[in-house]
Amino acid sequence: MNWLQTIIIAIVEGITEFLPISSTGHMILAEGFLGVKSDDFVKAFIVIIQFGAILSVLFLYWKRFWQTWDFYRKLFIAFIPAAVLGLLLSDFIDSLLENVWVVSIMLILGGIFMLFVDKWFTYPEKDEPKMTDSKAFKIGLAQCVSMIPGVSRSMATIVGGMAQKFSRKTAAEFSFFLAVPTMAAASGYKLLKLLLKDESRQLLIENVNLLIVGNIIAFLVAMAAIKFFINFLTKHGFKAFGYYRIVAGSLILILLFCGFHFEI
Repeated sequence: MNWLQTIIIAIVEGITEFLPISSTGHMILAEGFLGVKSDDFVKAFIVIIQFGAILSVLFLYWKRFWQTWDFYRKLFIAFIPAAVLGLLLSDFIDSLLENVWVVSIMLILGGIFMLFVDKWFTYPEKDEPKMTDSKAFKIGLAQCVSMIPGVSRSMATIVGGMAQKFSRKTAAEFSFFLAVPTMAAASGYKLLKLLLKDESRQLLIENVNLLIVGNIIAFLVAMAAIKFFINFLTKHGFKAFGYYRIVAGSLILILLFCGFHFEI
């Protein structure tokens, strides 16, 4: 992986991680178009730069994270379903990640769903209920759907929150909060597995400059993406993202039918 590929992939990660358009699908497109061959370092790089995206949430909402223990308990309750299923189905999820057909189809299906979701779940902020343990757990269950590559963790958790009668803005912000323990745990687990391999550990040491720059770029771009997303979602809803997902998923399918090979 060269410097140009590093910068582009980090930008893609920063933009797509918190938007409901599937970072996995876009990583596949980016790697395919850039001709990046998937090796141990590339897989590690994609995992590690997620820490930059996580830091963007902490930076933007750091005051909101200093809350009562009740807030942390609800966040932990929402985190539990994905943590348990992630450990139990780790190998199966990894196998799905290597199936580009699954990613492209889920992009399209998710896009179609998002064309109608605003009509099904739209509630004003003034009528919002309080977050309870039960509601937090149900949002956590919704997050588990995003283990299917191409679904989008952001979309699953925001829709899960809207289904509990929260406004789009509140649901999106809780989705960002929930991303911190979820992504940190998932990325940390994968990183630990890589560090236990001598060859992978050596690759990380040799390319530490790429990792540092990738994280910085992902951090800065993710901050801009979050600010844009909150404002856009509050005013316009999901429909535009739905159309975009359908186009992106269709593009991948067309490339697959034309014999294009994605290195993942």
